Amino acid sequence: MEDLRHIRNFSIIAHIDHGKSTLADRMLEITSTIEKRKMKEQVLDSMDLERERGITIKMQPVRMKYLSGGKEYEFNLIDTPGHIDFSYEVSRSLKAVEGVVLLVDATQGVQAQTFTVLDMARQEGLKIIPVMNKIDLPVARPDEVREEIMELLGCPAEDILSVSGKTGEGVAELLEELVKKVPPPVSHYEKGTRALVFDFEYSTHKGVIVYVRLLDGEIKKGDQLIFQAINEKFVVLETGIFSPQKVVSDKLSAGETGYIVTGIKKAGEAKVGDTITGINDNLPVISGYMTPRPVVWASMYPESQDDFTDLKQALERLNLSDSSLSFEEETSGSLGRGFRCGFLGMLHLEIVTERLRREFNLELVVASPTISYEVENLITKEKGLIYSPHLFPEDTKNYRIMEPWITVKIITHAVYLGQIIQLLHDHEAEIVLTENFGDNRTSLDIMMPLRELMRNFFDEVKSSSSGFTSFSYQLADMRQADVVKMDVLIGDEIIPAFSKIISRRRVEKDAQETVERLKNLIPKQLISIKIQAQALGRILASRSIAAMRKDVTDYLYGGDITRKMKLREKQKKGKKRMQKMGKVNIPAEVFLKMMKSSDAN
Repeated sequence: MEDLRHIRNFSIIAHIDHGKSTLADRMLEITSTIEKRKMKEQVLDSMDLERERGITIKMQPVRMKYLSGGKEYEFNLIDTPGHIDFSYEVSRSLKAVEGVVLLVDATQGVQAQTFTVLDMARQEGLKIIPVMNKIDLPVARPDEVREEIMELLGCPAEDILSVSGKTGEGVAELLEELVKKVPPPVSHYEKGTRALVFDFEYSTHKGVIVYVRLLDGEIKKGDQLIFQAINEKFVVLETGIFSPQKVVSDKLSAGETGYIVTGIKKAGEAKVGDTITGINDNLPVISGYMTPRPVVWASMYPESQDDFTDLKQALERLNLSDSSLSFEEETSGSLGRGFRCGFLGMLHLEIVTERLRREFNLELVVASPTISYEVENLITKEKGLIYSPHLFPEDTKNYRIMEPWITVKIITHAVYLGQIIQLLHDHEAEIVLTENFGDNRTSLDIMMPLRELMRNFFDEVKSSSSGFTSFSYQLADMRQADVVKMDVLIGDEIIPAFSKIISRRRVEKDAQETVERLKNLIPKQLISIKIQAQALGRILASRSIAAMRKDVTDYLYGGDITRKMKLREKQKKGKKRMQKMGKVNIPAEVFLKMMKSSDAN
């Protein structure tokens, strides 16, 4: 489509579970992008994990055709995730659009993540269309929620649209509003080609496939282009659009969103935020994206060292579609070779682990997640960044340790405020601001250590407020930390995967909880197993698992008692010998359950 005036590029942004994917389904239905007989729920969520969990993990672009006033318009929608861990995906999509639909659930009202995604859209200078969703539900509170949106945006009531992503009510009116209010794209250069890479994937047969928003010129098969950031030239093998599956097209024109098959087979060549231009075009590079900064670190080891190469290849493949995943090789004395991986949050860690199991059939040992600490030796003045517990100093008295803090926004009902404030105290949080926020709700701005976020903070807050709480967080500054390393010994051997760095004030309680959990998770074996937690130079907690017992005289019937005694004595000596030589086998699911039960948020 040559006429830029008939193109509208937009995203749907919202707090998690406010109905983005369902609204996108209705748009696809109304515009006949997908035939009714082929429609299914969450049609843009292509991953099994997305469909099972009912969440969007990966952004998904799609093109729709829409007739308005006798003219055909081209809508390029990028459906975005709502969970905090994937806000990086949201920031990427916003660079490729001119407007956003800000979706608010009519039953829940404005939530913490609504503030976060709204700030992102405002920073990009995008046109914001406020929409209230789920108005068909009996528990909807349209009047109160409309007031909240008006206060949030400073807009009149008539600017707020009411829709139901489930029934389709009001969606046609929303499409008309997109035509009227989202500005068409603008091409700044008449000569030359320029495109922004907002995502990419890797195909074994086609190589790197980049998802682009074309800003100037046009791209067609056979064109010679260059990645500006890495100075890599390539010839276009194919161009196409998302409908929502990939559909080959003759060319991509300025203002459009689509994909380019580059044929580049080298991993790691494409970069999100890179600018693609014609080889001889002297056009300015677009300011891209900040490199995502890992928040959580965890070591991953293959259950069998024979699978090390397979794990490396799997991480490389995932990294091609998820550039926010980082990893580097490391070796552990007891677990062998593995990788230290960086993630955007605990859900991101859980999703990547699950994808490695499902898509690559890998059995993994996953260490307890941790964060990065800045450690300075006060005597030698040496400084370093430590994100692995086994590298942490045993005695911290000659060290200055700094840790990242975060700012957290919590919105909850006033009735739960007492329990939440108690939880904030338990997690070393500081309350910065408290405000009343519509419908008898309270908004809290707090500061807390990032490590406390991983200590089941979200689950505890949700549980104490019966689920009526929302939150979002952002990294803040570095502060001095009073933390120690806790090691876990199983059969007198330190297991690095269970080591963690925790607050000094709760180390004894955590030690007791850890050994108790392991006692319940590790299956009985032929030898007795001693489980210990040590920190501060001493053993803080200990439990034992008795050896499996078998009655060696069970097959005897009657007879001399001395025969039974000889068999039992023989068994006793065998047990002693096995105890000396035996090695405890810890199944992979124990490591995964320890990670989830103690740290998942």
